[in-house]
Order: sequence, then structure tokens, then C-alpha cells
Amino acid sequence: MPAIPVMSKHKFSRRNFLKYHSAAGLGLVVPGSLSSLPSPLPAINRGAGKPALLGGNPVFNKEWPKWPQWIPGEDEKRVIEVLRSGTWSRKDVVTEFEKKWAEKTGAKRCLTVVNGTNALTVSLIENNIGAGDEVLVPSYTFIATPVSVLTAGAMPVFIDTHPDTFQMDVSKIEQKITPATKAIMPVHLAGLPADMESIMKIAAKHNLIVIEDACQAHLAEINHKKVGTFGHTGCFSFQNSKNLPIGEGGAIISDDEAFIDRCYAYHNFGSGYGSVKPREKESGFLIRGNKLRLTEYQAAIGLSQMKRIEEQTDRRSESAEILNAELPKISGITPVQLEKNVTRGAYHLYPFRYHKEAFGGLPRSRFIAALNAEGVTCYGGYEPLNTMPYLEDTFKSKNFQKSYPREMLEITKYRQRNNCPENDKLCREAVWLPQFVLLAEKAEIEKIAEAINKIQINAGKLNG
Repeated sequence: MPAIPVMSKHKFSRRNFLKYHSAAGLGLVVPGSLSSLPSPLPAINRGAGKPALLGGNPVFNKEWPKWPQWIPGEDEKRVIEVLRSGTWSRKDVVTEFEKKWAEKTGAKRCLTVVNGTNALTVSLIENNIGAGDEVLVPSYTFIATPVSVLTAGAMPVFIDTHPDTFQMDVSKIEQKITPATKAIMPVHLAGLPADMESIMKIAAKHNLIVIEDACQAHLAEINHKKVGTFGHTGCFSFQNSKNLPIGEGGAIISDDEAFIDRCYAYHNFGSGYGSVKPREKESGFLIRGNKLRLTEYQAAIGLSQMKRIEEQTDRRSESAEILNAELPKISGITPVQLEKNVTRGAYHLYPFRYHKEAFGGLPRSRFIAALNAEGVTCYGGYEPLNTMPYLEDTFKSKNFQKSYPREMLEITKYRQRNNCPENDKLCREAVWLPQFVLLAEKAEIEKIAEAINKIQINAGKLNG
């Protein structure tokens, strides 16, 4: 069954949104008690009824919007043209996608690669970051962030998580800077911008490269400036779950023309490109490289998805505003907060903290199961990356053994140096709503709070 657009023709302003919610509550649990607010809605909409996990009727009986969205009449023509052309390797359609993504983000240049992970790795390599260097990374992120650092031969240094924003805690950055520190790699987690203004000041003070991991943050903004354009380079992912899905794919953006030329040369086996030119009597492959080229049909898919990303981003933001207004009314639910001066969130995820004490000790895993049973798609968040076995395995490799002193590779001491207690706590409490849920109609978004409220009222039965 083909996916259909879920965009509503009706737009409502922030003023109308606040007016609406000041006039009518959803009858949610008052923080600190199990009584409910007065509401004009029927009792069933205030959480009454048997939990779906225990055989009751779920709050939701409709499917969430499918993802990725594919509209045959709008999307297939360009892809079919590319397939029939027989030109499938990188050429004009990829170049068109790169130009349009550069325009969307406000960057001078864009280069596509096979995925977001390689976008990060190439950015590190072409900023001359490698063996013996340290890169500061957030502790609450996807594995791709530290793996890109390790792949480049550098050492990831984990910065603890801010408890309110779930982003890299900028107050803890400078204490981790050493003479070996060469770069900061902030992640705009969940599509919500990190504190780039503070990070750029710290980077300038210590002469550090900034590589923005914007893989979840398509079109997010700080002071109306797109993320990915604050640092020396920004990296994006177009993997299937992302807000601009291609299946797989990634992009590097930058205003540094010479840097992008080097990245282009690298992604094409090290062949000359732009300012990467052969010297006298030289020919062939000029720099170390790899094969990371995007295909024409991937770019055609991406161009079709790009047509809808502005409207979809607006819809997610509207849904997030509803949740930001309603979820804090439920004791034990604490939504993520935006960093200062954020003017647009991409909301690849809508994350919140779940405090089981307000739910009678109901374990998070049971809460997630109950919420899924009510029809709300949700997940637990990331697990701590600073203690996983991949680090010890990498440190045992020949390249790391030759590049770093033994005491730096001693895993117990490494874990002690990279202890992140706030992140450990967040990893036990976080719950995520995926971005496609936020594309639903306003009435459906409002029911999310109703479903959580229902679980809280019935927490004793669910925990029995």
C-alpha cells in the first residue's frame, strides 16, 4: 500500500496554539498526584479503561504515517528516467542534489558520500586528524560518532550529557582538552541543535576544528542559521529513518572550497579535483582516497524527498509544541529542553525522561511496552557508548598499539577518564518517539498524552 501525504492544509500559529490549549486541557494527571484536571472531554479520554497491555482497548486504533513516504505520481518519474538512462554511477543528478542541499542549508558547497558515518570520517581525515589526536564527542549519540573518530585513527574523548537538553554539556568541555585535542564533534541529537555558540567560542580559544554531526538535524536552526554551517564542516545522513531518507547516503557541507575539493578527491579514489591538482610531471591518483560515491538513482530519490522536507519539518515542530505543552502536566514525564537561541528544531526524535517513581516504580521497559500496546510507537534511547567492547577491541589493534602509549590504551583507566554519570542516568530514563509519529494529525498527537496518562493511572495493575 503506497504511503500518502499526512500534511494538513490547516496551519495554526503559535498564538492560536497557545490560545487553544489555554481554553481546553486534556484532563491529564496533576504533577505529584493521581487526580485529574477538570476537562470537557469524556471520561474515556482521561485515561479510564483497562490498559491495552492487559487486554483493554488501545487509545489508538489507526496506523501512524508510514515512513519513508513515497508518492508514485510525484516521485517515480525522475527515478525511472535515471534507471532507463543506464547512467547509474555519479554524474549530473548527484551534482544537482548537492547544489540543492547546499542551498537548503545555506552552505557554499556540498559533497555526497555513501552514508553519514563516512561523511564524518572523511571530514576528520581531510582536516588532518588521525593517529595521536583526540576528538571530543558527546556521550549520548549513535555509535557512528565515535566510530568515525576511531576509523580515522584518532581517540574519542567523551563529554558528559546535559541533563536538560540531552546534548553535549558545554560546561564540561574545557576540562577534557589536552595538547592532543584537535577537534570537537558536537552532535545535534534528535534533530535539536547543540549549543554551537558556546562550542565555537571554546574552539576558537583553543584553536580546535569543529565538525558538526548533523546526521539527525536536517534544517534545524540556531538564530535562523542552519546547523552544519557553524563549524568548519557539517555532516548529514540520508539513511532510511532520517528526515530526508534515501535508504543510505550522506553529505558533507562547508564554505571551505579547498576542503571540499580534498573531500571530493578522497571520495573518488584520490583523483584530482578542483584545487587538488597534479604538480609538474605528476598524473593519476594524487592523494590517499577511497570509493564513496553516491549513485544517480539515490540522488533522484533524494530530490523527490527534498520537495517535502520543509513542510514536514514544520509539522514535526507543531506536534512537538503540543507535546511540550501537555506532557509536563504528567508527573514523572520530563520532555527535552531546547538549547538557547534555537529557532527551529528538526525533531528526528521527540525524547523525554521517564521517572518510574511517579509511576509506582513501573520499570521503563514495562512503560515502553505499555505505551506501544496503546498504539504509540516508542523506544528506549541509547545505551552508554563509553563502556562498550568495541573500544577495547580497537585499542588492541596494531595501528592503535603503535600510535598511542600503553597507558592511554588501558581500558579500565580509559573508562575512568571517560566516566559520564549524567549520561548513564539518561540512558536509564530516556524514551523516544520517532519522527514519523510527529507527522500525524494534531488530534492524534494530543492522544499521546492521554495514553501516557492512562498508563500512569493503571501503573499498579501493570506492575503487578
